[in-house]
Amino acid sequence: MGMMMRGGPPSGPKKPLKADTLARVVKTFTPYHLQVTGIALTVLLAAGLGLLPPFLLKAIINDGLLAHDMALVTRDTLLTLAATLVATALSLLYGYWSILVGQRIMRDLRNQLYDHLQGMALKFFADTRTGEIQSRLANDVGGVQSVLSDTASSVLSNVTIVLSTLVVMVIMDWRLTLLSVGILPVFALVGSKVGDLARGVRTTVQTRLAGLNATMQETLSVSGVLLTKTSGRGGLALAKFSEENEALTAAQIKQTLIMRAFFNLIGLTFSLTPVLVYWLAADLIVGHGDRMLSLGTIVAFTTLQARLFFPLTGLLNVQVEVTSALALFDRIFEYLDLKQDITDAPDAISLSSSQIQGAVTFSHVSFRYGPEQETPTLSDITFEASPGQLIALVGPSGAGKTTLTYLIPRLYDADAGQVTIDGHDIKHLTLESLGEAIGVVTQETYLVHDTIKANLRYGRPDATEAELVAAAKAAAIHEHIVSLPGGYETVVGERGYKLSGGEKQRIAIARAILKNPRILILDEATSALDTQSERLIQAALTPLMVGRTTFAIAHRLSTILAADLILVIVGGHIAERGTHDTLLAANGAYARLYDAQFLETPSQEN
Repeated sequence: MGMMMRGGPPSGPKKPLKADTLARVVKTFTPYHLQVTGIALTVLLAAGLGLLPPFLLKAIINDGLLAHDMALVTRDTLLTLAATLVATALSLLYGYWSILVGQRIMRDLRNQLYDHLQGMALKFFADTRTGEIQSRLANDVGGVQSVLSDTASSVLSNVTIVLSTLVVMVIMDWRLTLLSVGILPVFALVGSKVGDLARGVRTTVQTRLAGLNATMQETLSVSGVLLTKTSGRGGLALAKFSEENEALTAAQIKQTLIMRAFFNLIGLTFSLTPVLVYWLAADLIVGHGDRMLSLGTIVAFTTLQARLFFPLTGLLNVQVEVTSALALFDRIFEYLDLKQDITDAPDAISLSSSQIQGAVTFSHVSFRYGPEQETPTLSDITFEASPGQLIALVGPSGAGKTTLTYLIPRLYDADAGQVTIDGHDIKHLTLESLGEAIGVVTQETYLVHDTIKANLRYGRPDATEAELVAAAKAAAIHEHIVSLPGGYETVVGERGYKLSGGEKQRIAIARAILKNPRILILDEATSALDTQSERLIQAALTPLMVGRTTFAIAHRLSTILAADLILVIVGGHIAERGTHDTLLAANGAYARLYDAQFLETPSQEN
């Protein structure tokens, strides 16, 4: 996705708005059409009541004050107060409904974005900074809040007020009306230009904000702080943050100044216009002897004129806000339109774990991470794993061992060939059933910032306390857990940093034991353990592997000596295959790896 995905500054000409963006925004209101209808009716009623006070004011002056009729003044004053109070109450009501609808649409957008991103292939997350993704979910959706919460009702309300007020103003005096509205086309043009400018600046602000969030996420996480402190690069991190923060500040200042200057200009104009109206009225009465204009009419007219100020300002504001917010909607829809490369096929079937035996077959499978990659990561991989077998994958780092196991749960899809489970092409099994049937313990254990109990229950949410304890005992971690002050309620910290590498690994293994999958993938599952803990884990894994198909990636060959089938992966190919004894006898790549490890001194091994 280039710089956009990495939160970099926009370059080149300003990207035009997509033609269907506005239609898609309007469509987000569809589930709430009843509420929108209620808002519209309330707005119209409030606008109608808002027209009464100027007429009543005219009557108070002409027929009350000038005629010394206090009863009429009192009556019309009370009517004015009542109309104003009811109109205000209706405004509060439709404002509440507008906020309710707007916030629920934002909730829907966040849910849609999160759900869509959950369905993206692993490659997307490998290529995209986490801070950029978080910015789309939080900042971009939050940035359109005012448009979603206020625009629908304010546009209808303001248009109704402006049109009805203009009609009444024309009825009162068309000459004063021409003077009052003569400048509106100029402001419409200015508003359009300011909207385009504000959209570009707002896009820059959001892009800078995404970059700043990404930097904070990378450098203020536990891993980021650890890297900064151990490398002595705190100054470098601060310099990068300060540079991005300065760029964001400059963009935000520009955005604020544009809006403030625009609305100050509007306020100045509407402040001067009544003076011109009084001058014209005086000229008509004094200079031309006009007898149609009365004092009450002039006062009522200027009241109506003042009534135009906020609606017109609101409409111009909406023009600017909508134009700039559409840029954020483009960013939101851009993510929603990202293609999900790995999805359920139309004819995909769901198999429960009890239905899956665990036979896994690779038939002439090839894979590369992208079209730009010249040499494939895996090439013509063919083998069969029978249910209950232990398949060991060995070979140098970067040979493709982990990638091969990623193809089984469809974290990636093969470019050529076929992967099957019990004769079913995995592309025709639902992703959910694959996830339920396969358990993975990776080299880099990931724990969420929650309790040990919650992390274990990722394996099976409905597990009982007894099952949690049994799984922890099987993974040789129970005794350590109960020794902690909080026991199973101990919060592990971000990414489990309150625990040692070996402890995290054993919790991950306990999680896999709890899940009880039909197919088990162990990617360097004992890499973070000392010799004693490794022996305990191996003892726990041995009964776990009985009756299920297990793929074990290990650099320590001592952990997979009893494998039913050992695949030696070199350069994306299966260089050798067989059992430990047959491969040693072949005196090939496996024998060289074995000799290199077991000729080490005991101190090196430990």
